[in-house]
Amino acid sequence: MVGSRAVTWFKDLRRAADQYQRRHKWLALPYAVVKKFGDDQGGRLAALISYYGFFSIFPLMLALVSILGFVLQGNPHLQQEVLNSTLSQFPVIGDELRHTGKLSGSGVGLAVGLVGLLWAGLGAIQATETAMNDVWEVPLKARPNFFKSKLRALAMLPVLGLGIVAVTIIGSAATFSDNIGPIGAVVGIALSFATSTGLFMVAFKLMTHRHLSWRMVLPGAVVGAAGWVALQLVGGWYVGHEVQGASQTYGTFAVVIALLAWLYLLGQLVVLAAEVNVVVACGLWPRSLSGEDLTDADLAGREFRPAGSGL
Repeated sequence: MVGSRAVTWFKDLRRAADQYQRRHKWLALPYAVVKKFGDDQGGRLAALISYYGFFSIFPLMLALVSILGFVLQGNPHLQQEVLNSTLSQFPVIGDELRHTGKLSGSGVGLAVGLVGLLWAGLGAIQATETAMNDVWEVPLKARPNFFKSKLRALAMLPVLGLGIVAVTIIGSAATFSDNIGPIGAVVGIALSFATSTGLFMVAFKLMTHRHLSWRMVLPGAVVGAAGWVALQLVGGWYVGHEVQGASQTYGTFAVVIALLAWLYLLGQLVVLAAEVNVVVACGLWPRSLSGEDLTDADLAGREFRPAGSGL
């Protein structure tokens, strides 16, 4: 008797919570986004993005160190500032920098770094492109073939790569510098947010094989930019304050684990922000909390057609 009353009470509570979230957009919309993220196996898509993202970091750092060696040749003061920055805390490459005590340009290192960056970067872009097409339910026959996909990724790599570098530099200036003051930090964060919003809008529009308007990709871009700034602040604080005080062995493992976790969170953020665009554009909310008494958004399933999509 007590058990049946408890079950009945739980069902009534769940039904009341379901009705409440359906009537309030501030609850129904986030829940619908999370629900669709699960329906699309967003964690799997994010893992694939973070996998290629992780492998692109090391050749990027190798190429960067080689380029800095050429550019800063004959300027020991700037070289020392770079060596004392958080660049020296990076696994493997940071140890090598500390041992040599200087930056030296290497043609072989630059070539290896660029080739590795090209391979991993293309993989990251194609993984992101696949995720965007999956969340927007683009039919396989409407997606580009192998060769077109490679060429498209190759064309987008420098554009998105330069955008990511610009956003990272702006965000790092506000995160690591102790001389710009609170006003400068706020301005830096605001600039990082605005730049990130634009970058997310471009990425969402170019990487999805549907005709999407700028208005359709704006909500997810704002969510993605806010999350990106938060991840930069947390990641920058961790590397700049915690890892510097760790032992060499512990610091290396800490940075690698933190980097993997950070990239996975970033991959989840990208997919989640794309889901925001889909849910808002297609009106896929509210969703049923219990799986019973399904809503129109639940019944829509994979057969949605966003306004202005051209499909």
